[in-house]
Amino acid sequence: MGTVNKVIIVGNLGRDAEIRYTPGGAAVSTLSLATTDVWNDKAGQRQEKTEWHRVVVWGKQAETLKDYLTKGRQIYVEGRLQTRQWDDKDGNKRYTTEIRSDRIVLLGGRGQGGEGGGGGGDYGSPRSSGSSSSSSTAGGPPGPPELTEDDIPF
Repeated sequence: MGTVNKVIIVGNLGRDAEIRYTPGGAAVSTLSLATTDVWNDKAGQRQEKTEWHRVVVWGKQAETLKDYLTKGRQIYVEGRLQTRQWDDKDGNKRYTTEIRSDRIVLLGGRGQGGEGGGGGGDYGSPRSSGSSSSSSTAGGPPGPPELTEDDIPF
């Protein structure tokens, strides 16, 4: 049997996406995505634990989404785990594990954190079956296409 490296995560952006370009001209964007578990402890007190995830978006997808990936926005991400190694300024080996995105779906309205405010969009890599078209509004930048119940994978 083969192996599987697949991540599906829904969370809220902790800051606006940062976009950079490699020396070869490829766009790369890094995201900080928060997921929060909420439960009641044995005493009935509400507890929360937030995990932060680093997501990396490459190429056309990074450029297309840069204006929509803003702090507080709720997004759905599909991708795979990837660990990178580098040497810091003191020569110590450092490691980071991140999610390399294959597909991003915008959930909820801009800055709404998914709490209503309709609209969302599916922005996948060329390998995915997601739509990368967008509709435009008069006088403003193009907005993401409408999200229907068929687009949500859960």
